[in-house]
Amino acid sequence: MTSLALAALCVQGCSAQPAKEKPASTSSASAAPFLGNRDYVLPDSPFTRDDTVVTATCGMGARYAAVTVRAWDPETWQPRAERTFPIPGDAAFTNYAGAKTVNSPLVDLCGMNPDNPSPYEVATLDYMAPRVRALFDLAFTRMAVVLRDPDNKADSHVGYVVSGAGLDDVVRLGGAAGADEQNAVMSPDGSSVWFTYTAEGGGKRIGSRPAEGSHHLSDEGPAAGHGLPLTVLGKPPRAVQADTVHLAPGGRRLTAKAPKVFGNVFDTWTSSGPLTSRSAHRATLLSGCVGVVGWTGDDRVLCRTSTGTFRIMDARTGRASGAPVSVVGPQDGTVAEGMLVSPDGERFLVAVHEPNARRSDDDYSYRRPDFRVVPTTGSGATTSVVNDLLDTYTMFLSWS
Repeated sequence: MTSLALAALCVQGCSAQPAKEKPASTSSASAAPFLGNRDYVLPDSPFTRDDTVVTATCGMGARYAAVTVRAWDPETWQPRAERTFPIPGDAAFTNYAGAKTVNSPLVDLCGMNPDNPSPYEVATLDYMAPRVRALFDLAFTRMAVVLRDPDNKADSHVGYVVSGAGLDDVVRLGGAAGADEQNAVMSPDGSSVWFTYTAEGGGKRIGSRPAEGSHHLSDEGPAAGHGLPLTVLGKPPRAVQADTVHLAPGGRRLTAKAPKVFGNVFDTWTSSGPLTSRSAHRATLLSGCVGVVGWTGDDRVLCRTSTGTFRIMDARTGRASGAPVSVVGPQDGTVAEGMLVSPDGERFLVAVHEPNARRSDDDYSYRRPDFRVVPTTGSGATTSVVNDLLDTYTMFLSWS
């Protein structure tokens, strides 16, 4: 995808902050068991109702870029509603020569091509989908962005855009000179943006800024650099810095992946920070799992395996449960990547494509997707997902 020179956009309502901003102390951790996002009351909309799939697609024009999210009926694959989030001209939605290289899941969604790969180490769909999901609040009303400072190419700040906003309605949450804020994601209720930042002395930290009010910086805990994304979970919110983060239905365990950490499934914890051997609790290694697609129950996880098949794993023992599910044959010349598991755990969504072809612009035919709904047990019918609004750049984010 060629980098586009987008028009500089006006910014609404936030003044620059002092050059040496001091973070406020982090909020106290909850003493109650960490039970995920179940306590949030969401507004009724097609995006928050049961049995809904939500997708995101990045669209670009000569002077305009935007993310469109759609709510789908998973039986008919007809859209129920859509929302548009305009992308500011100085937002980091692609990395290119002459611009500050920024880690943001928005680059996964909008800016990847053979010359500008993902800013993260692994770019398979089972890694990218949870990263991109974290850009939005639970109700898909706000989207977090990282903004490159047009006056200082070494600076970056976080902000957010509201669904249906005009091009000049981006909300900037920071503006201090010398700021290095990356990996912007929304809290579950959309009340704050979380990110990694460079503190005084050069250390990396996790921070948050309220979406309303003073937008002051709160320090939330240590970070493992900018190289791993964030996912914000729970009430009160806490950030997990890791890949493939999926919260179990009961909220007490999660899947995650980080370099040099042994395991795939861990107890949730009540403080923000990176997944490390120290923060990992009751780690379970899922044998042969190279990518987690999602939970099929409170103690079962669907994995993409090292052999290219999919398999349900016992989250307590790490052992496989049931037969492997083959989506493509060894001679097909294609690969299958998992994206979402249905709420009842009986089906999952996959994308089938030629190896390394998903993000190529060399052949327009690669834009025609092959999405399928597959039974997690391997028995039953596989169905195709077909709609002209879907292409190979579509990211499947949630199935509620």
